[in-house]
Order: sequence, then structure tokens, then C-alpha cells
Amino acid sequence: MTNRYPSSHVFYRKLTREYPRIVRGDGCYLYDDRGRRYLDGAGGAYVVNVGHGVGEIAEALACQARRVAYVSGSAFTHDAVEELAAEIAQLSPGDLDTVYPLASGSEAVEAALKLARQYWVESNRPAKHTVIALAPSYHGNTLLALSASSREQYQTFYREWLVRVARAPAPYPYHCECGGTPPHCPACSGDAIEAAILREGPDTVAAVIAEPVGGSSTGASVPAPGYWRRVREICNRHDVLLIADEILTGAGRTGTWSALEPYGIVPDIMVLGKGISGGYAPLSAVVAPRRLVDVLARGSGAFLHAQTFSHHATLCAAGVATIRYLRRHRLIERAAEMGRVLHHRLQELRSLPWVGDVRGRGLLAGIEFVENKTTRRPFPPSARFAESFAAVALDHGLVVWANAGQLTDGTGDLAMLAPPFVIDEGQVDEMVTLFGRAVEHTAAQVAAR
Repeated sequence: MTNRYPSSHVFYRKLTREYPRIVRGDGCYLYDDRGRRYLDGAGGAYVVNVGHGVGEIAEALACQARRVAYVSGSAFTHDAVEELAAEIAQLSPGDLDTVYPLASGSEAVEAALKLARQYWVESNRPAKHTVIALAPSYHGNTLLALSASSREQYQTFYREWLVRVARAPAPYPYHCECGGTPPHCPACSGDAIEAAILREGPDTVAAVIAEPVGGSSTGASVPAPGYWRRVREICNRHDVLLIADEILTGAGRTGTWSALEPYGIVPDIMVLGKGISGGYAPLSAVVAPRRLVDVLARGSGAFLHAQTFSHHATLCAAGVATIRYLRRHRLIERAAEMGRVLHHRLQELRSLPWVGDVRGRGLLAGIEFVENKTTRRPFPPSARFAESFAAVALDHGLVVWANAGQLTDGTGDLAMLAPPFVIDEGQVDEMVTLFGRAVEHTAAQVAAR
């Protein structure tokens, strides 16, 4: 049956809505206790890449839990963590070859930023403490990760607890002065990042953190081809660490293991999550080169980020099983192939008067809604278009990820699609058809208010 707070003892994430009770998942579909089927067009929260109901991954968790579920990462190692680290290191670009497993993306971002800071302190350069992040952006909800995020609505209640993070504008061609067309504006060329470094003073800047392809904050906005090479060159020249937040975009979501792969550059630290365990267990990881880790080993001898459930045996086993499943079934290659199908099919949505832009890469797509597509004027926040759209889509049997308020004035509405990599062409057609119907019904609702 459907639960509603406070009749349930569950402290729900949203307290004023009813939740369907899901009892089963299979491939791209979820089924509730009333027998209704939902096409999981968002992979939950960009997580479910291998699909629902993969028995061999569930069995891998059970086997590990029977053997040994937990030992402290401060006292022991075990087969699952050694195998997970080897799998991720093999897939990671360049010299990224050491892996620190954790249990959530926010934890991993916290750890990555702390690693950057500890590295500079132990390199006898303690003045390097400033973090530069893009705006808009999202990196998590723990306090340091939230500080790095440029999401006003999430920060409001916690302002006094957050630390200062410097900002540079994100590449967001749909809303920038150059429109993504050369000559690029500072945001789209990467020059804005260098300006931020110079403004702060290079000797004080520890790291730049950014998503290689935009997440929900910029609706899968894809930077210009030379952007990341330019940013890498800037960070090298000013001796600043580059942290790639690939929690959402990594593990094949954009058609390659790393979303940076097409640009041919290697970050100093990479953060993974979501898809590395396919949703079968909470798992994330910080991936770093030995040239950073060795500085800590020669100094304090430890990474000062203790977490009870880091290096967790059962969670690591889920990651090993998921990565091997991705490889064995060539699902990352499939994500690239089906991504081309998805983006071709999504172009049909451009004919709708409320769809301003469609963008993305691989099986990650962002559809931005506007009140006037000629002027690109957003809906007023009072229209609650994105939130209404997500509810209407769910009523139509489609799960999407909605986002609102990403623009500097607090406006902006978009929805994201990130289906499991096992999706087929018929299911892509179903997803886009349901999406289009939900847009039309939402627009009618908003107009009638």
C-alpha cells in the first residue's frame, strides 16, 4: 500500500507527498504493490546502470556477507577491497591507481577535498587551502561538499556552518553570452577558471573541483571540445590540483568509463559513486595517483579521513560484481550506442513550445523547460514546472529526475534522463513518448492555474 508521513514510521525525504511502495524491479522497470509498472528513466538517481534484478550481483553480496561482512579498514584488508581497487585502477585514466572506497558520493567529495588539502600541508605549502568550484554545480550534502556546491536552496538553512569556496561560472551554453559558439566566452573557454585562480592568488588555491559533463545543476550541459584541455593546462601552470567529480558521469554513464576520456586529459583526483555498484549497495571511491598518496605516506603516514564504513567488504563485493558485469556484457559500449539512439529520438521534443533545449552525452540527457523558447525566458518559480512535470510523469508511469532553480536568479526548470544501460530501442521510444505526453499535460496544468 502507499505510505504517507506521518502514518509511517519512516522519516521520508519529502514529507508532504505519498510514495508508491516498490516491491520488485526487473531491467528498466519497477513494480509497485498495486501491480503498476514504472519505466525507470532516471536510474533512480543516476545509479541503476546494469538494470534492476541482476541476481548474480545480489548473490555476490550474499556470498561476501556470509564469508565476512565487515572488518575495520584501519586494521585489515580483504579480497573484496583489493579486487575493487584493482578493477577501478585498471579502468581509470593515466596514473590514477590507488582507490579509497567509501559509502556515498558526498563522503567521497569530502574525502577528495581533504586529500587535496592534506597533500599541500604535507608538501610544506599550507597556504594552499582555497577550493574553486563552478556555478551552478552540485557536489553533495555533507558540509564541505555542500560548501563546494552552488545550490542556494540547499545552502540557505546551513549558511553559518559552511566554509567559503571561490566560484567560476560553469560552461552552460544555453544561458551564456556566446551560446557555445566560438569565440567562446570565458565560462565556455575555461578562462573564467584562470581568472578565479588569479583573483584568489595561485599560492592559496588547493584545487578546482568540477563535473566533466554537467549534472542536474546544468542539465547535462556538455563543454566545448577544448574546455577540459584548457582547464588542465591552467591547473598545471598554477600548480593547482584538478578534482573530477564523476559520481554522476562516471562508470560509463556518458558512454565511456570516465566522462573525461574523450578529452584525453587526466585529473589529479577522481571521485566515483552511483554506477560503480549499480545501486546494489551504497558505494563510492576516491581515486588518486601514488604521487599524491606517497607524500602522505612519507609524512603523517595516514590519510586523516577516518570513516567506519570505508573499505567495507560487502559494499566492495557489490562494486566488483557490478564492474565485472558491465565489462562482461559490454554495457558501457551499449550506453554509447543506445545514447545515440536516445539523443536522436529526443530531438522530437524540440517541437514542443515549452522545451528550450535538449542536450547530453551517452545515456545522460537534460531537457530544459522555458516559458518562451524564443527569448529563453524561464517559467517563474511559482509555476513549479519541473516539480509538477516529475509528478505528472510518474502518473504516466515514467520516472525522471527534475531540477529547479539552477539559474542565478533562482529560476530554471529541467528534467534529466539516465536510464539503465540495458534499455532497448523500444523502451527508448516508450520513454520519449511518455516524456512528451507528460510535458504537454504539465503545461496544460500550469496554464490552468
